[in-house]
Amino acid sequence: MNPFDDQGGEFLVVANDEERHSIWPSYAAVPDGWAVRFGPDVRAACLAYVAAARSDPLP
Repeated sequence: MNPFDDQGGEFLVVANDEERHSIWPSYAAVPDGWAVRFGPDVRAACLAYVAAARSDPLP
């Protein structure tokens, strides 16, 4: 199972220096160059945070 698809998992929202956001499993170390912006929380809440933080339209 892909840990990013775990509906019952606990996640963080991380962002890089360009303020690109992603969800990240809360049990995993945050990669270098990324910082926690939200969480830990359930996947749906983290995805909602990413959607609200999005500053540029989808391609």
